[in-house]
Amino acid sequence: MLALNTTDQASPWHSGERVLQDQAGVAERMQELGRRVLRDHLIDQHRAFYPQLPFILLGTVDGEGDAWATIRAANPGFLQSLDPHILSVGLDRRPDDPADAGMGDGDAIGMLGIELHSRRRNRLNGTISRAGPAGFDVKVGQSYGNCPKYIQLRDFRFVRGPSAGPVTEPTTLEALDAGARQMITSADTFFVATYAELENGQRQADVSHRGGRPGFVRVSNDGVLTIPDFAGNLFFNTLGNILANRRAGLVFADFETGDLLQLSGDAEVVVDSPEIAAFEGAERLWRFMPRRIIRRPDALPLRWAPHIDGQSPSLRMTGSWDEAEHRLSASTA
Repeated sequence: MLALNTTDQASPWHSGERVLQDQAGVAERMQELGRRVLRDHLIDQHRAFYPQLPFILLGTVDGEGDAWATIRAANPGFLQSLDPHILSVGLDRRPDDPADAGMGDGDAIGMLGIELHSRRRNRLNGTISRAGPAGFDVKVGQSYGNCPKYIQLRDFRFVRGPSAGPVTEPTTLEALDAGARQMITSADTFFVATYAELENGQRQADVSHRGGRPGFVRVSNDGVLTIPDFAGNLFFNTLGNILANRRAGLVFADFETGDLLQLSGDAEVVVDSPEIAAFEGAERLWRFMPRRIIRRPDALPLRWAPHIDGQSPSLRMTGSWDEAEHRLSASTA
């Protein structure tokens, strides 16, 4: 059982992040690194990066306190930073997207800019300033680069104008059906939104990438998702948020059809289980229990095609749940 640390106002990390850094034996090193790499502004390299992007990952919190992750697409140039402390987002309101409920003036937001064709990515969190429905500004709270680990290479193309919405209406599911389960268990990529209420009273939202070999997400009979946590940058933003506040939101994309599956629910971190050693490459696990599930067919105007041999080299050292369960069965026998 992991317990939250006492308040440390001088730390660049909140209590949930510090617990996992301490458990991993890197707390002292991460204190120094965090002060150096967590910036309250966008550096020039990242200010030039965002306008290139045709889509953005967003993590928000709705009025009920539920976290949602979403993908929004538009023509490159819809993201601009004329001021190092501000990222302007040229996106209209989308009431069919559950994450839109957390995009009001003053709301906390997490953002992930990522190029699937190059593995470049930048992550930031901040606060929304909105004067109307035709976009908003984000005042940067934290901005930092992320390593390219576990990102599958894919090329994008638009199949319709970004302003043209899907024909099919979203569907709310009471539980994961066969189609949703297949989408999850065959995925090699998804994105997760989390947030924490900080010691200073502010809310900090986050959205991050998760990648693995197909089959790296397990869905149990009762609908609980179990995900391995592979070696990363040791920031523990996502899992630290889950320790501080269990609410999380996941989004799975069908890169060939543009469908989105968005889930919001509760998560927990697992640091002591025989399944950790059985899953190749895992350092810990986390579980997600969906409470709200929304399927949005053809939600995205983009389609992606995988590169030949585009699997991340880092994934060669990881496994799947089929392999892990085989190891567990063999060990028991």
